[in-house]
Amino acid sequence: MILKGAVDAIPIVYEPPAASAQLKSAVLLAGLAAPGETVVIEPEATRDHTEKLLDHFGADIRIEPHGQRGRRITLKGQPELTPAPVVVPADPSSAAFPIVAALIAKKSEVICEGVMTNPLRTGLFITLREMGADIEILEVRNAGGEEVADLRVRAGTLSGADVPAARAPSMIDEYPILAVAAAFAEGTTRMRGLHELRVKESDRLAATAAMLRANGVEAEIDGDDLIVHGRGRVPGGGMVETRMDHRIAMSALVMGLASDKPVAVDDAGFIATSFPGFVEIMRGLGADIA
Repeated sequence: MILKGAVDAIPIVYEPPAASAQLKSAVLLAGLAAPGETVVIEPEATRDHTEKLLDHFGADIRIEPHGQRGRRITLKGQPELTPAPVVVPADPSSAAFPIVAALIAKKSEVICEGVMTNPLRTGLFITLREMGADIEILEVRNAGGEEVADLRVRAGTLSGADVPAARAPSMIDEYPILAVAAAFAEGTTRMRGLHELRVKESDRLAATAAMLRANGVEAEIDGDDLIVHGRGRVPGGGMVETRMDHRIAMSALVMGLASDKPVAVDDAGFIATSFPGFVEIMRGLGADIA
């Protein structure tokens, strides 16, 4: 594939076909080179790190409500940006793995420091607390334009929950590890509106259901919903086909920390895609990962 850029960029008004922070960010970054105003209209608000960073560097950007849950983002092109220090917060999608591990492994307690608590990224934390998770938010502060906090997590009993489709944009990458928490919960968890999972690194919806079934957990897909029937324990003992998906691999390994029998994955090499230090960090917390 060969991509040839325009000689002179032009501003556009763009409405992404799906809730995608990546598409939005690409348009906004391209809009920096265009004269006039570039507009992105989101029917569903997605993570807003690009907007916050552009504002942090002095760009003229404004954000207005659009519809019930969307936003209209307007960027004035060709700004004079200024350097500014940036503190990169801990990624909530990566923090999700030690957090769920602490919830399901008996007598565990873990503190994750400096985790981003941007409201557009905290869907998993909200859901886990609805399921009864003991997650304490400590020392809320600002870092580089983002809200961050330390999270204290303690093991306990989880209950099934109904997760609304409207929450998906704030936790789209966390559904595989949420499914692991749901497997250890008592009762049924229904995660609604997961169509975007079908077009991730794998068909992540199918891969998540297969991961659970391979380890004795009853799970089903109904349209775009994932339904997990938790019984408070996971038999384990299965080999998980990761389908070259880093989040499936990490979720399966976390599940193995508390299952009756160990859980194996066919390939852990792709974990480095998003979390290069995953194995070392989990071992440092006491995990036995061979």
